[in-house]
Amino acid sequence: MATAPATEVEVGGRTVRVTNPDRVHFPALGATKLDLVRYHLAVGPGIVAALRERPCMLHRFPTGVEGEKVHQKRVPRGAPPWVETVRLRFPRYGRHADELCVTELAQVIWAVQMSTVEFHPWSSRRGHVERPDEWRIDLDPMPDCPPARVRRVAHVVREVLDELGAVGWPKTSGGRGLHIYVRIEPAHGFTDVRRAALAFAREVERRAAGLATTTWWRKDRDPTAVFVDYNQNARDHTMAAAYSVRGVPEATVSTPITWDEVDDVEPGDCTIRTVPARVAALGDLHAGIDDAPFAIDELLAWAERDERAGAVDPGDATG
Repeated sequence: MATAPATEVEVGGRTVRVTNPDRVHFPALGATKLDLVRYHLAVGPGIVAALRERPCMLHRFPTGVEGEKVHQKRVPRGAPPWVETVRLRFPRYGRHADELCVTELAQVIWAVQMSTVEFHPWSSRRGHVERPDEWRIDLDPMPDCPPARVRRVAHVVREVLDELGAVGWPKTSGGRGLHIYVRIEPAHGFTDVRRAALAFAREVERRAAGLATTTWWRKDRDPTAVFVDYNQNARDHTMAAAYSVRGVPEATVSTPITWDEVDDVEPGDCTIRTVPARVAALGDLHAGIDDAPFAIDELLAWAERDERAGAVDPGDATG
């Protein structure tokens, strides 16, 4: 079958050439590469805000989401000069990588032209790469966990955040889980942020008795529980950004929601077909996330309390 000729897209004064625009990326929706470009144009301010100045790993699907998946850290040679990068170092391996660092929408569209479907940014920005400014709470349901249980744990998360004076910004994961992001002061390294996240997760586990778990080994977890995945705050761990499409045939989107929507939203409600209209009606629901950064000192005190009591982290990570 003949493919459509390349098309050019104007984005903020840049021209991005999109090849194979009619290639079907998402068979369940019949959505093409050009549909994916149009989706990102529609949610542009939101996804740029979610990615802004963060090192970003790209999950690319050169032949569509049912084909090979490529995890790409390094921006390839030959990228336009206006595609910005940030250099990351990995001392354990003696390597470095120049990762995409989004500052404008044209860079996102360029990545989509490169068959990127998922954008996975770091929790830190290029001005302070080793000091995160985003604490990520990942509610990851085990295989037999019902959706209602994820929602109940999310409300416990909000209860604890409110008591701490922290503002949580929920979003769908694009799958069965939920993510809650908290903007924090970039005053600590990854190790301390992860310790704080674990202390918080343990408190959620205590309050949501029998519903949530921090058990490290998957084989040891209750298959009906929600794993509060604190390890997403370790160095070089990334999660799909707000407004990132997921690499599934249904083209679901990791979508910002309000706390009032937690009990009602379904993953299938949020796709590249539906989210643009939602954003047009509601705007970017994460737009205020930078307004009130939270200091994690109290959580670090919780971590010290737990450690004095003998708590051990079998998944201890350094960074």
